[in-house]
Amino acid sequence: MENLWRKQDVRTRSICGENPTGQKGEGGKATEGYTAGAARDLGVGWKVSPFITLPAKTETVLADIGTSGMIKHMWIVPLSKSGDIRNYILRLYYDGDGEPAVECPVGDFFASPMIEYHQINSLLVCRNPYSGFNCYFEIPFKRSCRVTMENLWEEDRGLAYQIDYEERAVPDDALYFHAQFRRENPLPYKKNYTILDTVRGKGCYIGASMLYGIPNNGWWGEGEIKFFIDGDGEFPTICGTGTEDYFCGSYNFDVNGKYTDFSSPYTGYYRLHTDDTYKAANRHAMYRWHVTDPIYFEQDLHVEIQALGWRSGGRYLPLMADISSAAYFYLDRTSCERPVLPDADGLEII
Repeated sequence: MENLWRKQDVRTRSICGENPTGQKGEGGKATEGYTAGAARDLGVGWKVSPFITLPAKTETVLADIGTSGMIKHMWIVPLSKSGDIRNYILRLYYDGDGEPAVECPVGDFFASPMIEYHQINSLLVCRNPYSGFNCYFEIPFKRSCRVTMENLWEEDRGLAYQIDYEERAVPDDALYFHAQFRRENPLPYKKNYTILDTVRGKGCYIGASMLYGIPNNGWWGEGEIKFFIDGDGEFPTICGTGTEDYFCGSYNFDVNGKYTDFSSPYTGYYRLHTDDTYKAANRHAMYRWHVTDPIYFEQDLHVEIQALGWRSGGRYLPLMADISSAAYFYLDRTSCERPVLPDADGLEII
């Protein structure tokens, strides 16, 4: 809030179905749209086009901003209360680059990998009933920004959205916001899960969201997170002490023998599907934002986490879990190497 009272050379704009260009004085002018029939007695200006249609198997442009500026907020609502939310793919492209800096299923991007509702109350991402996905990452761009959504479904789908941004000068040293998705199902035995493959350049890591599918009974979160920074070899510069520890919980997220959900400004955890604590087929969703403690790198960064449970004799058990994640970071380039996005079958949660 420290800048709200300052005089600034900034113009606020917003893109949605009712103003697809975001330009001044262009909102609410639609004569055709998703709810034109409902507005037929009222005419132009009465909520004619609050939603858009995403054609099947097509990447649709949501916003095409042709100036320097910064996205301050995005609200996205897939118009469905059932089905696989991973069939909506969010991408962001900067400054004319043909490769995206953000490529992620929309639910995972908002720390909500499944359509099942759980409240998220964090500073950077929140989910409000039922599928009101919001993010508050500051997303600067120096010449242009294009936001798209790909519909992987076999049929057309509806989408409501609003992208709030500022037209403004952006400093030369501004970094670009990135988000990468990956999944391993199952994770090979004794292999660490990669959250972020080696990213080259200068920047800072600002967090991750994760979905953890458990193949067996018992506790699953003994694995340590490791940050390999600026040429680290076999051993990392930063090494955590356990999975729930990295996501800022403790003792298995357990209160009185039950997993316990929580959502806070920087961290959160919730369990999906079943009330059977410590049983196979549980799925666990988590997020961790490095807002006050970003991890800076000068040349490169690699992030991975172990998957460890327990076996007989008080020994660790390397898990062959179904793990997926979105990693968020700022980088001094508009795009970088990223994993190949799985197809619809590879994204599906069964």
